[in-house]
Amino acid sequence: MHIPISRREMLKASGVSVSLPLLEAMSPALLGQGTVAPKRMVMICSTLGLHSPSLYPKLTGNDYETTEYLSILQQHRNDFSLFAGLSHPEQTGKEPHDTEMTFLSSARNPGLGGFRNSISVDQVAASHLGNLTRFSSVALSTEGSESQAYTTNGVMIPAEHKPSRLFAKMFLQGSPSEVRRQRQRLAEGLSILDLVGDQTKGLSDKTSANDHRQLDEYFEAIREAEKDLQESEAWFDKPKPKVDVIAPQDIAEKADLVGRVTSWFKMIPLILQTDSSRVVSLVIQDHLVVPSINGVTAEHHNLSHHGQDPNKIRQLKLIEKEILGTFNQLLTSMSETQEYGKRLLDHTSILFGSNLGNANAHDPRNLPIFVAGGGYEHGGFIKAGEKENNTPLCNLYVNLLQRMGVETDSFGTSTGVLQF
Repeated sequence: MHIPISRREMLKASGVSVSLPLLEAMSPALLGQGTVAPKRMVMICSTLGLHSPSLYPKLTGNDYETTEYLSILQQHRNDFSLFAGLSHPEQTGKEPHDTEMTFLSSARNPGLGGFRNSISVDQVAASHLGNLTRFSSVALSTEGSESQAYTTNGVMIPAEHKPSRLFAKMFLQGSPSEVRRQRQRLAEGLSILDLVGDQTKGLSDKTSANDHRQLDEYFEAIREAEKDLQESEAWFDKPKPKVDVIAPQDIAEKADLVGRVTSWFKMIPLILQTDSSRVVSLVIQDHLVVPSINGVTAEHHNLSHHGQDPNKIRQLKLIEKEILGTFNQLLTSMSETQEYGKRLLDHTSILFGSNLGNANAHDPRNLPIFVAGGGYEHGGFIKAGEKENNTPLCNLYVNLLQRMGVETDSFGTSTGVLQF
């Protein structure tokens, strides 16, 4: 018979609580050593989908007639491709919105008994790049610490949701004493990880098979954290990049969804241009408030379950148009930023989409997916799969990984490589 172990006992047995430091950003020194701009990946998920009748054209190919939503992106028509007929298989989860966890991983049956997430596509790219940048990857959110970035052992990487905090850690140089304190914290972190590993081994005798699995995941997370900390120490003596921009102000008002998204879309080009990181993920989440958008009187989540009510659909489209408008601003910024004689957008693959194809029914099939930039030949609407027989979204992920230089022909639930 197994003896129950409370969380308090677990922490007591461990001796300490483990807190991984958020790393600071690098100077773009490596960029100056070569003549070829690095490849980047940005993965963006708006978790409540896009209203399909307003998004998709009737005809595929490059000669499609624009739609209500695509007209917002008209100036960048040749900078993106729109996909239909893509999804992850077996996404029935414990809760209707559990697919938020698996948008970048494709792990099956999210949230059900025994579920364990798998590595997300952004982390495969980050692992391939290693520590070429001070941040191997950056996980962002418009609300809270929930992210879609998961490590090899399925542990979520907490998201940063305050632009001012990330800006400070990337671009504001600390005093010598602050750097010494941070280095000391790093050294203490390494010793703490060793202590945690030693003092929790005895717990295995008290646990069930399922608890064994959870402890194994915990120890693996500790080993990964220790490796990251050891490799990050070399960056302490390198200066941070200097940027001629005003530090962003955090938006306290949850109702300002557009402002929160815009804040991150202003930061992302800066992160990439300074080579602070080459892999970025952003999750645009429901804030459980009425968005401060003219004409909107209900919560975004409530409106996504419109039940074909014309008034709800009208308000939902107002929200989604604003989100697409911020995406258009991001593409404009990425197009206006030059490096090595080309646009920053040309060196950056940006995926913008959702984990829900029909939020009204919590349907995770037929996901709305854009891919912009990255040096691809764009300008078309592509039906990658049939409505009732979708192509795995991971087939597209494999293409994106290959564009990043990852030598692989598979990821997650892929069955091949989606070429376009």
